[in-house]
Amino acid sequence: MPSNVPFDLTIDVEGVEVAPYVMREEVPEAHLDAEAIVTWASPQRVMDDAARRLSRLRWVQTLNAGPDQALAAGFAPDVVIASGRGLHDTTVAEHTLALLLASVRRLDRTLDAQRRGEWDRELGREQARDESSFTLRGAHVVIWGFGSIAAVLAPQLTALGARVTGVASLDGERYGRPVVSSDRLTEVLPTADVLVSLLPATPQTHHALDASVLALLPAHARFVNVGRGATVDEPALVAALRSGALAGAALDVTETEPLPADSALWDAPHLILTPHVAGGRPQGAAAFVTDQVRRWLAGGPAAIRNVVAR
Repeated sequence: MPSNVPFDLTIDVEGVEVAPYVMREEVPEAHLDAEAIVTWASPQRVMDDAARRLSRLRWVQTLNAGPDQALAAGFAPDVVIASGRGLHDTTVAEHTLALLLASVRRLDRTLDAQRRGEWDRELGREQARDESSFTLRGAHVVIWGFGSIAAVLAPQLTALGARVTGVASLDGERYGRPVVSSDRLTEVLPTADVLVSLLPATPQTHHALDASVLALLPAHARFVNVGRGATVDEPALVAALRSGALAGAALDVTETEPLPADSALWDAPHLILTPHVAGGRPQGAAAFVTDQVRRWLAGGPAAIRNVVAR
């Protein structure tokens, strides 16, 4: 259990020994017999080391919504990996909405003008000429990756007057919203005013948002990514922004983090960047882990939540 997290992670379950480790350091020799490990914000090298040295490990419980680091660490096939899905829903939804509104209301542009000491009179004139592009009222928002975060975000968008369509693996309905399968992107994206990506990083989603997908969006559309950076073909996104094929974008995640100084994203027009801060810290982590441990003791891997398919 990581001992230096900035939130309560105390669990007290009878019969369970909790051994501390520093989340940015390798698990100490004394705890190499651990059967389960809880992780949050550990570097990949710590995860890789745990996969090599914890020979008795049966379960990895990450507090991150995305389990990509744990999946990449090379844990044995019989080691169960469970995510922290649900622990970041509210904060990620809030940040997504903030990025989207900042892009739609052109806050990046007004902040640039503020730094230059200029009063951007033209912005008001543009809004008067085409008010619809400055508001979510009446907008069609497509959310690709329609899970628990989308369940929180969608009602917030609806409250602002937007129409929401989800994209997932299968057609149907989730959380009371219409959902189409990803092979129908050619149908929904040409009608989208906003595309929000909540996709996880998997081999199947690597650069899923490439030039061909971005080209399906109308030129006035905006793109927000709060999923994983590896899902976006960043040169294609920069090209779309520079050519005017896409009106704007906002990213909380990038393929390489921290973003390299020579990345073209820094200078891409109409782009807002935040440094992977949407999730913040997991909400209710102690109660979640306690419940997971009790489920494991009662019924083993089949009883716990958020098990990741491998």
